[in-house]
Amino acid sequence: MIKILHLSDIHMGSGFSHGRINAETGLNTRLEDFVRTLSMCIDRAINEPVDLVIFGGDAFPDATPPPYVQEAFASQFRRLVDANIPTVLLVGNHDQHSQGIGGASLCIYRTLGVPGFIVGDSIATHVIQTRSGPVQIITLPWLTRSTLMTRQDTEGMSLSEVNQLLTDRLRVVIEGEIRRLDPDMPTVLLAHLMADNATLGAERYLAVGKGFTLPLSLLTRDCFDYVALGHVHRHQNLNKNNNPPVIYPGSIERVDFSEEKEDKGYVMIDLEPGNAEWEFCPLPVRVFRTIELDVSKAENPQAAIFKAIAKHDNTDAVVRLIYKLRSEQLDLIETSALHEALSSAHTYSIHPELISQLARPRVPELNATHSIDPIEALKTYLNNREDLKDISGKMLEAAQNLLFENEEDWLVSENSNDSSQNQLSMVDKNTQLKLL
Repeated sequence: MIKILHLSDIHMGSGFSHGRINAETGLNTRLEDFVRTLSMCIDRAINEPVDLVIFGGDAFPDATPPPYVQEAFASQFRRLVDANIPTVLLVGNHDQHSQGIGGASLCIYRTLGVPGFIVGDSIATHVIQTRSGPVQIITLPWLTRSTLMTRQDTEGMSLSEVNQLLTDRLRVVIEGEIRRLDPDMPTVLLAHLMADNATLGAERYLAVGKGFTLPLSLLTRDCFDYVALGHVHRHQNLNKNNNPPVIYPGSIERVDFSEEKEDKGYVMIDLEPGNAEWEFCPLPVRVFRTIELDVSKAENPQAAIFKAIAKHDNTDAVVRLIYKLRSEQLDLIETSALHEALSSAHTYSIHPELISQLARPRVPELNATHSIDPIEALKTYLNNREDLKDISGKMLEAAQNLLFENEEDWLVSENSNDSSQNQLSMVDKNTQLKLL
């Protein structure tokens, strides 16, 4: 039996706006939150001890984190090296440079030859020797269109056709890896992707137009004993019959208010050929809380707001207060008193919203306090516009094609850039001469 710890989507360095500077350390308290929760994961791996740690991608918010954030991440994973626990670091979309060209932030661990560390930045099979026996890990990092296709391959195709082409080609590549597997050795597919039946959260809006939705059937193969996923921040099991388990552990910390009701944690697995027993392990993360109310009809709006705040223990929580009121009620709200009422929070923000009697009613699904995917927003809008019913299909297709074209901004060579820049410079000079 091989014991594995599966975590993902650390995003270390995110959410600084929800923190404050710790006077003793000089660091943002949200960075300290992320380090603390990651430390809890590493503590469990060492104290158990586990045979292997697998990370599902998205170590940082982007591919160029500040050095002190990189150091905080590395100092925790270094503890696994000291404990002789092999580790697989998968490359996610946030770990890659634009279009996947220029490497990834995690590749430094391979360059430095960190003992026991494998960086999964390509589709490949790795045989790892653990204290409890060998295990096969197929790594499937975040795919860009250029990974398996050229621009010529997709010329004139719709977004759905491109998605199908990529899925077909990926299926062939994965089949090639499967044929090389040892059937007597336990196998894990470690992938950073968007599955078609996943319940999405903040990650949907962080990667709009830049990813592909892959079918669950691509992952639920008999040869896989456990499918370890990354990218979706909400913990979930996509394969209810557990054959094999297809698990998003979710992110280890809340990135923003869209995740305030989600549990955060990691997954522990007992793996053997043909079977994987897994358990989600919640982490004690900082509370995010939205207090939202409408006081436009209240005789004493400030008292109503105080009452709403008092319903919760906001100590050390990240709080946002949203209240709706009429313009003539503004003088009835003492802002300093609201600040005092929220002073026990770790950080807080106050968002008054004026209700205009002349304003056109908003579609509820498009409320500004909720994030929404542009395509989903357009669908919701069109569903409420009977006059656009006949052309709604064409509008959706045009919007999808715009996202598709925006995602595939192909890089131009340095010489072309230099040539273009020189031409622009000449135009600027000629324009200046004419003006003179």
